[in-house]
Amino acid sequence: MPPVKSKPKPTDTAKQRGARKARERKARPQKSREGDARDETAAEPTPEVNGQAAPPPAAVEPDPELTPEQAEQARKKYLLRRFWISGRGYWGRHGDKLAWPFTVLLLVLIVVNVGFQYGINVWNRAFFDAIEQRNVSTVYMLSAVFVPLVAGSASLVVAQVYLRMTIQRRWRSWLTTAVIARWLASGRYYQLNLVKGDHTNPEARLTEDLRIATESPVDFIAGVLNAFLAASTFIVVLWTIGGALSFTLAGTTVTIPGFLVVTAVIYAAITSTSMTVIGRHFVQLSEAKNQAEAEFRYVLTRVRENGESIALLGGEKEERSGIDRNFGHVLRQWAQLTGQHMRTALVSQGSMLFAPVVPVLLCAPKFLEGSMSLGQVMQAASAFAIVQGAFGWLVDNYPRLADWNASARRIASLMMSLDGLERAEQSDTFGRIRHGKTENGAMLSLDNLSVTLNDGTGVVKETEVEIEPGERVLVAGESGTGKSTLVRAVAGLWPWGGGSVNFHAGRRLFMLPQRPYIPTGTLRRAVAYPAAADNWKKGEIDAALDKVGLDYLKDRLEDDAPWDQTLSGGEKQRLAFARLLLHSPDIVVLDEATSALDEKSQDQMMETVIRELPKVTIISVAHRAELEAFHSRKITLERRKGGAKLVSDVELVPRRRKRSLIKRALWGSGGTRDREPG
Repeated sequence: MPPVKSKPKPTDTAKQRGARKARERKARPQKSREGDARDETAAEPTPEVNGQAAPPPAAVEPDPELTPEQAEQARKKYLLRRFWISGRGYWGRHGDKLAWPFTVLLLVLIVVNVGFQYGINVWNRAFFDAIEQRNVSTVYMLSAVFVPLVAGSASLVVAQVYLRMTIQRRWRSWLTTAVIARWLASGRYYQLNLVKGDHTNPEARLTEDLRIATESPVDFIAGVLNAFLAASTFIVVLWTIGGALSFTLAGTTVTIPGFLVVTAVIYAAITSTSMTVIGRHFVQLSEAKNQAEAEFRYVLTRVRENGESIALLGGEKEERSGIDRNFGHVLRQWAQLTGQHMRTALVSQGSMLFAPVVPVLLCAPKFLEGSMSLGQVMQAASAFAIVQGAFGWLVDNYPRLADWNASARRIASLMMSLDGLERAEQSDTFGRIRHGKTENGAMLSLDNLSVTLNDGTGVVKETEVEIEPGERVLVAGESGTGKSTLVRAVAGLWPWGGGSVNFHAGRRLFMLPQRPYIPTGTLRRAVAYPAAADNWKKGEIDAALDKVGLDYLKDRLEDDAPWDQTLSGGEKQRLAFARLLLHSPDIVVLDEATSALDEKSQDQMMETVIRELPKVTIISVAHRAELEAFHSRKITLERRKGGAKLVSDVELVPRRRKRSLIKRALWGSGGTRDREPG
């Protein structure tokens, strides 16, 4: 066996080591996952889809003196603050340029509409006074005036709806774009699966929860402003019209100034307090319901994505059992929420029925004694209803407020998990793998690289490897030694550990995982991924498919079909090799990329890559010993205490494995082959 290569380790001075580390921290090359061999120019975003992700806020550590329950409550309170830290950026310097103009215009329309409401209220008094006095001409005149008042108020309401929903749509677009940008950056969407935290089902948080979190605040602010202005205006009306109420109690005359205002305040206080007490569990139940719905959708998505495996194994009964369990959980959460809605509906409906009658009953004695006209009674009734509606705003919107609270917390939980990953990326503290550039012409170097789990548990330790341009390196080792984890660290997907991963300046990296990703859309898009489908001419794509043995699919390039479900595992891996040929990178990492292919097809794929891309640097992770024939070097990892360690780095003699004539005669070209599972 060829001797083991040992890489020399020059002894650096402290100053040289510090300078090298500074260069490594400064140079952080862009990384690619399954592709990204070309420099792609991103399409210019539309004005409504231009959210900019702000840096994460400083980490907030809980008070160590708090109990676990108190710490959890403090965390939940902070979640709402965390949502606003990002959400308010829509109105900031890097936000939507139309945010403030639309917001100010909406507020102006609300103020003007309250003025129209006051005009209609005054019209009520004049109209019913005219009826009481049987003044025909005044009645006709006021009838004509009523139409413009209603038309003006209706127009203002329609304009408010347009502005309110436009703000909601643009805010949602801005914030969704910003959060998704952070979610997709640096592989965080993948890393979230590896760390603990309250960020399960991010797809539901980015869709339904973020929609509710951006819609409801606009409704609430508009509603609160309208309620405040209406209450302020019509309290004055009630005070002026109602005056004081005097009555005798136990021989003593009691006078209540502004009795209609006092009654409205007491009435609203009773209903609002009742709603607060009855609905105190709304937030928790809404949050639990939303989480249950997200988990149910995720289970159904998993069944759809893994339909072939489930069907082949006959797992429908077991899947149905799991679906029923999750759906039962959804129904239980809905049942608890139904009880809350029933109790709040009782308060809301009772308040709505009593509100128009109470002022009439209170004004009836004054009307009967002649100190109040019919018009004043109707004006007071209208004003009382408006004031009561304003005071009772919480009664009508408490369920929505609770739903918003739950959704805002869920999206904020995802933001906090992204904050932690982003802070870790920007930190130079121990526990993060650094990325830089090689200085001696090597295509890739691993300098004292250690890979750990996010809790510090060692996976691979103290790896020193240098790979020259054009080398083909096979990474071998038993299952569980961390080969795939090492590859993820090289690609920048796995950040936890120590040491550095350095690439040649300007290199283009291409990843071929064991399970290639097939996007939705046409087959042409799937072959070109992750580049745009029109980056290559049809002839170029046809040639790539020919070379990997998928020539029978050339006529279906423009077919929009569920290719992820249509193609077999082997066809998907062949398609990934077609992508590789199209992108023509400088360095390619094959992570069990031929595991679904038979031995003959595997040989053909490797021969094609070497023939078509003779200068490409290859790093392969595989179990099959036959792959040694296509590599010039082999490094072996061995499981050790505290993490796997590189135990050998040997040159391989290029060779082609040939079957003997006896073996061909016994087994033929399609017989059983001695190989390890992929």
